[in-house]
Amino acid sequence: MKVGVLALQGDFREHIAAAENCGHTAVAIRRESELAEIDCLILPGGESTTIIHLAQTFGLYEPLKKRISEGLPVYGSCAGMILLAEKVIDGTPNQKTFGGLEITVRRNAFGRQVESFESELDFLGKKINAVFIRAPWVEEHSKNVEVLATAAGHPVAVRQGKVLATSFHPELTDELSVHRYFFEEICKAR
Repeated sequence: MKVGVLALQGDFREHIAAAENCGHTAVAIRRESELAEIDCLILPGGESTTIIHLAQTFGLYEPLKKRISEGLPVYGSCAGMILLAEKVIDGTPNQKTFGGLEITVRRNAFGRQVESFESELDFLGKKINAVFIRAPWVEEHSKNVEVLATAAGHPVAVRQGKVLATSFHPELTDELSVHRYFFEEICKAR
């Protein structure tokens, strides 16, 4: 499978390595023409408003939004979760997203950078180490959204159809369970 990783800002290199460690070809996506060549997409952690700004600057915003709405399998971690949400609380005025998940997220829900932490959580029945850095959480979700993991009483991993999002960063650990779930359970339906 050819995995595209949006490479405008954030920890895209770590997602590329995770995809390759799962046995897939991974490519950095920086231009619209590269979108046609991929089987799925990962939106990395980083700064959501910066990623949207750069996507607009490089002409990727509308093409990405369109591909996601057409059913391209997508996984977003941390800022990627914000980018996939329909609504954002504590974002910038009129903050844009790509959409794809019927969720409302709260930016920096667990606190600022200095309040970042690691925690063990249950992801689909498996205990994994989760890294939370200025992480969002899901404040509200529709009945179409499946909750896959929670922390502090809030959803931190969700799925809706071919879209997966986590508020934590599995790409910053050696744990490949989230990536494997994305490739084997979400992308296989493609």
